[in-house]
Amino acid sequence: MKNFLKTIVLAAIMLISASLTPTVARNPKLKALIISGQNNHNWQVSHRVLKLILEQSSMFEADILLTPSKGGDMRKFNPQFEEYDVVVLDYNGDRWSKATDEAFLQYVKRGGGVVVYHAADNAFADWEEFNKIIALGGWEGRNEKSGPYYYLVDGKPVLDNTAGTGGSHGAQREYPMHCRNAKHPITKGLPDGWKHGRDEMYDRMRGPANIKDLLYSGFADAKRGGSGREEPLIFTVDYGKARIFHIMLGHCGPTPENNPAMQCAGFQTLLLRGAEWAATGKVKQAVPSDFPTANECRFRMDYMPPRN
Repeated sequence: MKNFLKTIVLAAIMLISASLTPTVARNPKLKALIISGQNNHNWQVSHRVLKLILEQSSMFEADILLTPSKGGDMRKFNPQFEEYDVVVLDYNGDRWSKATDEAFLQYVKRGGGVVVYHAADNAFADWEEFNKIIALGGWEGRNEKSGPYYYLVDGKPVLDNTAGTGGSHGAQREYPMHCRNAKHPITKGLPDGWKHGRDEMYDRMRGPANIKDLLYSGFADAKRGGSGREEPLIFTVDYGKARIFHIMLGHCGPTPENNPAMQCAGFQTLLLRGAEWAATGKVKQAVPSDFPTANECRFRMDYMPPRN
């Protein structure tokens, strides 16, 4: 009898103790939506690689949503933007339906997170609100009516209303990146200068130019077909409550294995930090040990960072 009572008392103590012990919840992964399906670039590879980079970081759970093919019925494309912490745009193609346009604008205006990746800033040249969301765009008929050119002279931004087409780039090459804001959560702890893997460098981009924080720029060497100017390449956008991260880097190669711009550890680090900031307003990631130096490109051939 005594043993029975002792067992009952111990069980009661354990139950009370468990009820008083705070539950430690595991940090849920951030939810990312990658929009792709049409592009003048190799979207068949790029959207898969974006998913790899996001998910192998262990911070994100990424879904992919593809639009119908060119000329298809866009009414069938109905993303549930509000279910996600961040939307990654890998799209340049047919205009979405009116309903999807409105849903996207509502998501952004309510403070949603957006990553504008590479040629996504070529899209929707005639959509005024989208051009405010990306701040700068190129090609697809953009010209002086789209807004000024934005570039740097002696480290200071210049808004140039000269007539001319928007969007160009020189020959693909490795090139140095120049930090313009070392205090922003996305760039904090990263070097002032680092060497990016072989990539296009967008230049002569134009638009509303509502850049909030210019993070990195690069010199578009005229000898390699560039503008001869210091061009904005990575920045945040001033658009109401939204957190918008625009990265012009990352021209996709023919295969995931032959893809230096996206295999560059610098590109991947900035993509992840920018996506986390767009989703949460903060960056908790440590600076990886394989981040490029001023003189050396560094690559992740399997898309995974090294184990420190």
